Amino acid sequence: MAIWNKDKNNARDGDVEVEIVRDAEQGQKKDDMFKDTVSEAPYVYTPGTDEERRLVRKIDMRLFPMLWVMFCMNYLDRTNIGNAKVGGMAHDLKLTSSQYSLVLSVFFIGYLLWEVPSNMMLSRSTPRIFVPTLMVVWGAMCIAVVGINNLGGMIAFRFVLGLVEAGFFPGIMLVISCWYKPEEMSKRVAGLYSATMMAGAFGGLLAGGLIEGMEGIRGIRGWKWMFIIEGIMTVAIALIGYIVLPNYPLTTPWLSEEEKTLAIARLIAASGLEVGDEERLSHWDGFKASVSDPITWVMLVLYNMLSSVGTISYFFPSLLETMGYQGHQLQFMTVPIYVVAMVVGCSAGVFADRTGMKAYTIVGGATLSVISFIICASVNVPQVRYAFICFGAAGIWTNIPIFLSWMVTMFDGREKRAVSIALVNGFGNLASVYGSFFWPSSDAPNYTTGFAITTALCGSAGLLALATKWKYGDKGVEYTG
Repeated sequence: MAIWNKDKNNARDGDVEVEIVRDAEQGQKKDDMFKDTVSEAPYVYTPGTDEERRLVRKIDMRLFPMLWVMFCMNYLDRTNIGNAKVGGMAHDLKLTSSQYSLVLSVFFIGYLLWEVPSNMMLSRSTPRIFVPTLMVVWGAMCIAVVGINNLGGMIAFRFVLGLVEAGFFPGIMLVISCWYKPEEMSKRVAGLYSATMMAGAFGGLLAGGLIEGMEGIRGIRGWKWMFIIEGIMTVAIALIGYIVLPNYPLTTPWLSEEEKTLAIARLIAASGLEVGDEERLSHWDGFKASVSDPITWVMLVLYNMLSSVGTISYFFPSLLETMGYQGHQLQFMTVPIYVVAMVVGCSAGVFADRTGMKAYTIVGGATLSVISFIICASVNVPQVRYAFICFGAAGIWTNIPIFLSWMVTMFDGREKRAVSIALVNGFGNLASVYGSFFWPSSDAPNYTTGFAITTALCGSAGLLALATKWKYGDKGVEYTG
């Protein structure tokens, strides 16, 4: 078992005595991160030592490159539908504006339905198997798009894609929360989320090249080749993930016994829980613990607001089309939007970690978006609208990773955390169902309705973040308890 307590006799402030005892009972699950560990003597954990810094760097180098690439492919496969639309899909499938919005929104219905069950499965499974398997399945589905020739086929594809991808994002967040302390989360989640920005930028370049360069090869339209190539890339990355992706600290072969002890000690000390004495919850008990905690519902509403405005990314090609861009130039002009968002978002993540002001950082991002989208709705000069779309998007994608790094620290216990993350992420993404209807083509070229709704939701999210900070704090369960 593992227990911890503040050692008042220690000479240094901040030292924590962690007693980690090897459990000799056979048959215990090896992936239980707080059991069957490596020392029989009490271990005094001192935060901020050179050994801890070296350990964190090692974890970063081993864990993050694989997660980053996986995240990139996840976002690429989810959002390439916007590039496909302007690349010929809407014409080939004879899609109206409302039908295209339906194709977008049905993904999130599937996503919501399977979110909680998939994360419950993950909490009793291993990330090395679970996450890459999801990628193999959705990558194969993207390849199969070559056979879709009507609206019904595309709706079915997007719905099942939502079911499959439901377990990916909350699963990755659960894994990260099992490796890092709360105060280490913001810049890493922001760095991880930069993969989505890179996917947006890279996706525009890749889509432009594939749609035009492979048009008609073997009798297949260019937008279908885009799905095929990106699906093959996803499957290839997933196969590497089976080998590279780690599980939890105690079952990771590239950590020494001393590093495993330190890795667990620092997480126990940060959690403020007597982990060894805590009875592991069943799926049902974890679900009840989650839904009975008010912070779950507060976080759910806040993430719903933040996610709903993120649907603007599906309409970047359509917005740029109204500014006079066409063909491959239109695809390429989506790149700067994501580059600006990546720079601003990563900088904000570092700021939030160094200052501990996660809620206030979200308020800052919301304010940037509100100002930017008001200008977009008020000005008809294409260059000005384009510039402030970049800044408005940067505010949106600053807020989402900062929120996620805040949210995952607010729930104690792996089972409860797994259910809570799934609920917040699933119902939060439900906003994308109605958010897909913010930008009807009938509003072109000004899209006043979309900008007005997005502005209102960004402002409301900022106010709710302030209220949540006041009521619950933004430092994690070890402080807000």
